[in-house]
Amino acid sequence: MKCYLVGGAVRDELLGLEPRERDWVVVGATEEEMLARGFRRLDLAFPVFLHPQTGDEYALARRERKVGPGYKGFVVETGPGVTLEEDLARRDLRVNAIARDRAGRLIDPYGGLDDLDRRLLRHITPAFTEDPVRLLRAARFSAKLGPWGFRIADSTLDLMKDMARAEELGSVYPERLRLELAKALDTDQPWRFFEALHRCGALEPLLPSLAAAWRQGGDRDMQALRRLLAAGGGSAERFALVMRDADEPVRAALAPDRKAHELATWLRLWPAARVAAADGGELLALIEGLRLTRAPERVAALGRLWSAEAPDSDAVARLQAALAAFHGVRAQDLAGTGLRGPALGRALRERRLAAIRRSLKVAA
Repeated sequence: MKCYLVGGAVRDELLGLEPRERDWVVVGATEEEMLARGFRRLDLAFPVFLHPQTGDEYALARRERKVGPGYKGFVVETGPGVTLEEDLARRDLRVNAIARDRAGRLIDPYGGLDDLDRRLLRHITPAFTEDPVRLLRAARFSAKLGPWGFRIADSTLDLMKDMARAEELGSVYPERLRLELAKALDTDQPWRFFEALHRCGALEPLLPSLAAAWRQGGDRDMQALRRLLAAGGGSAERFALVMRDADEPVRAALAPDRKAHELATWLRLWPAARVAAADGGELLALIEGLRLTRAPERVAALGRLWSAEAPDSDAVARLQAALAAFHGVRAQDLAGTGLRGPALGRALRERRLAAIRRSLKVAA
């Protein structure tokens, strides 16, 4: 039984980066041996185990044989006879197919070290096309490793174009697309993910609403994404900016969490252009509908999104003025009127609306 550190951990260490997780491949062992050593089975579909002390993932070396469509259409074979080279061959890119043994020696049967030096993201074998998720991963790694000068190799991009034209791309499950999208948006250069999908023709079948927006001004949207990152926009805001034009079922299916889904929905309803042209009644509806008086973090997030979307817009200034006017009218200001219940609420709202309207005239 031999254990090898593999994949992203080896790649990142060689690049001088801190690995987020450490995955190991075990050669020459069975599931029974792993369980006897205290490992806990993690995945029912694949022979992956958790180390009893470190919590690292250890997977039995495996080979795969394509038998059906999609990334789940594989027969997985494991056993003591599966070699490390066979396990590495089933991976997506050469830079992810480097292993290191316990003594620190590197095992690089497919030229991953050379691709690291050349800053290339290149497939291992033509079997790359058998799993449509590999296309997504190549695009994501172009975003993750873009800051270090990595690019997708021309030969791999050609395979990705073939994959984009094939019906099998439609077999990607929404949950897997959501995972890859979330990981891409969490990188330092997430726009590279969408650029890669656009270049190979996969944006249309995978994210048609985004492809339509790209045709109308893809570079403009990617510039907006750059501005959002520069302003400190987090993953939820990045999702909202990119997916604001998607249909509601798509936003709901691909959002990494509720916050991201809500922000994308709000940005679609209240883009910068609408806020910049809104009258007092609309701004009051925005404040009340999104409960902005009690959620300053929402105000900040929307401000970053509007500034990224339309940097020359006065949407942020108009909302800030409306909020100040709203807060300037308090319930105690009507204490001597004798109003109670719903009548008091209506009067308070009317005064706040009037204050917001005055603030707009001053701002103008």
